[in-house]
Amino acid sequence: MGFKVAIAGATGNVGREMLNILEERGFPADEVVALASRRSLGTEVSYGERTLKVKALDTYDFSDTDICIMSAGGNVSKEWSPKIGAQGCVVIDNSSAFRYDPDVPLIVPEVNPDAISGFSTKNIIANPNCSTAQLVVALKPLHDKAKIKRVVIATYQSVSGAGKEGMDELFTQTRAVFVADPVEAKKFTKRIAFNVIPHIDVFMEDGFTKEEWKMVAETKKMLDPKIKLTATAVRVPVFIGHSEAVNIEFETPITADEARDILREAPGCLVIDKREDGGYVTPIDSAGEDATYISRIREDSTVDNGLAMWIVSDNLRKGAALNAVQIAELLVERGLITPKKQAA
Repeated sequence: MGFKVAIAGATGNVGREMLNILEERGFPADEVVALASRRSLGTEVSYGERTLKVKALDTYDFSDTDICIMSAGGNVSKEWSPKIGAQGCVVIDNSSAFRYDPDVPLIVPEVNPDAISGFSTKNIIANPNCSTAQLVVALKPLHDKAKIKRVVIATYQSVSGAGKEGMDELFTQTRAVFVADPVEAKKFTKRIAFNVIPHIDVFMEDGFTKEEWKMVAETKKMLDPKIKLTATAVRVPVFIGHSEAVNIEFETPITADEARDILREAPGCLVIDKREDGGYVTPIDSAGEDATYISRIREDSTVDNGLAMWIVSDNLRKGAALNAVQIAELLVERGLITPKKQAA
């Protein structure tokens, strides 16, 4: 007997990717339901070779649904996730609404799978921010080996992190540049075509942005509260794939060769690191792939026990949809949920 799974926000970039990944990975679902707002009612989305008609989230009865993977934004999640959880359906939420709630586990299965057992308090599990997910997959095995003291990150985040509107804006602006039309910025604060913008999410009082703060708070929650981390989050004119230039300071010595060997064996990581032209991964190489890629691993002589590296991943997959499905798989593998139909 399989599970009944609902995808809320099924018409968005991430929601569609969730449906693809559920099918690709053969998740044991007897029934999959696509949900969105009323304005998307009747819209068709693909699930493998099948076509699903979208139903309205606000009128859907979750009482016989086992898992709801939520990708409908923070405000929708704040309103609906507690209600859904109260109906005995486990919510895996892709927004930031519950990530910092002490009663809600924040999970990357390769990093802190044991924390998932705490989900039953609210029946909600949080998915991390896209830029954090790929970062902690690479940091965890290195932290286990040499204990990380401090991390300095500059991100190079694709426009798909801002949804379909972000992708459309890059396309429209790029075309406008080529045909000498006026370039209009709507989704982003400045022109994104042939430009980079050092601003993602809202500014906070200390001058950092919310995106940068998320990386700090989430890494501490999932990996180690003692790690010091600072980030500069930058939007770049790339459609899919987030990249990160990462500098790490460890408590004990670790060489680049040791790091390379550790990461080659680590779950979810793929090392492509040749010191030659093209011997590294770029965002376009990661699109459609599940792995977190690590390149340019080298020792940093300016600090004791320092390493620098380049981390790239498909932000729609590991940064969002794939991680959410992996969380659902973890619930099943550990026997933490059983299908309601079977129980009935």
